[in-house]
Amino acid sequence: QVQLVESGGGLVQAGDSLRLSCAVSGRTFSRYAMGWFRQAPGKERYFVASISWNGTREKYEDAVRRRFTVSRDDAKNVLDIHMSSMKPEDTAVYYCVADEHLYGLGYNLQRFGSWGQGTQVTVSS
Repeated sequence: QVQLVESGGGLVQAGDSLRLSCAVSGRTFSRYAMGWFRQAPGKERYFVASISWNGTREKYEDAVRRRFTVSRDDAKNVLDIHMSSMKPEDTAVYYCVADEHLYGLGYNLQRFGSWGQGTQVTVSS
């Protein structure tokens, strides 16, 4: 069973940058698309970004495009997201997610069936 453990959350100021990481174990990491979702207080979970199994395709939610960059290190079984020019509206719990099927592009969000416990990101104005 796949295990996802996020790290790197914290309190930053508007305009700052932050990197979150997700350590993955329990499966062959390099064969699966990965992604990030987030949940703000009182709101549902929303898609943030995804990356295909081989790292050639990326997908971003419009609000974070050109500010966030998702990447993966298959040698270390780690998924990262680098967040820059952060805004107070980026405040949320960020979740690492894994595709349930092999060799996905990360475009079909319904395939993301495995979730980490989340890490809190707070952006002050």
